[in-house]
Amino acid sequence: MNQVALLQRIKELYQKKDINIIEYLKKQDGHAQTSRQDIMISYDFQAGSYVNAYKKAPDKVWTFVQRLASCIEELPGEKQSIFEPGIGEATTFAALMAQISIPFVFSGGADVSWSRIKTAQQFVEEMRLASGMPSNLVLGDMFELPLEDNAVDIVYTVHAVEPNGGREKEILTELYRITNEYLILLEPAYELANTEARQRMERHGYIQNLYRSAKELGYDILTWELYGMAMNPLNPTGFLVIKKRQRRSQAEGYVSGFSCPITKTRLEKIGNAFFSKESLLAYPIVNEVPCLMKEYAVVATKMNELYGR
Repeated sequence: MNQVALLQRIKELYQKKDINIIEYLKKQDGHAQTSRQDIMISYDFQAGSYVNAYKKAPDKVWTFVQRLASCIEELPGEKQSIFEPGIGEATTFAALMAQISIPFVFSGGADVSWSRIKTAQQFVEEMRLASGMPSNLVLGDMFELPLEDNAVDIVYTVHAVEPNGGREKEILTELYRITNEYLILLEPAYELANTEARQRMERHGYIQNLYRSAKELGYDILTWELYGMAMNPLNPTGFLVIKKRQRRSQAEGYVSGFSCPITKTRLEKIGNAFFSKESLLAYPIVNEVPCLMKEYAVVATKMNELYGR
């Protein structure tokens, strides 16, 4: 089945509420492991559902992020920037920013779904009167984030690593790369879950070895325990806090903005695109959403000249 026909078929089934999109796509592909394409399509169809749920019961999300907010406030060290890979519709991000008093210079997040990021932009704009926080929300792959090494002081995820079972070390390595001070992961705690919860995680292809992978990678783990609250009792949330060892030196200064996901060189906004003068690649901005994934890169060797730079 070609891509267009596949999307149309999923749309029909989704409207009938008769489909688990990821499971359907895995059967179509014949793969046991969930692919990034599976995740992107599934989340894109679901765009808007998290904002709708938040608006019906905002206290639930606010209560969930209270411990995370307190943890970030209390952590020592530099805290000029914060970033959420897998930000989805920014419901957690917005609630968290509203509860944190730290005046971040840079805050934002990335997601693989364009529809979710656009929904997130609109939602954060609605919430901005309450939070007062600027945001930088972009299309980005959690395995190839458009940020330089040690770019962000606080990197955190909330059930975003979840569907990537079997790729724990790969994703940890990338999240750790962009972290400057602390990496905080609120993700399924397979190792701490009961038998019923573990079986459910196995059926859905969720991560199972996050803590063990972090240990094997040699990371400095400050906290590993149950978070104390879970949106679903059969998907208990673990609380993993990692301290970065080799951080950005004060002499290097604060790193702001985004980078080419391929070369990690600095991006500059020129016209309706982000451009790297080192890689000569441009990334389009679609309806105010920067598309900072390598498959959207456009060769633009004359970008600077044509824009009089």
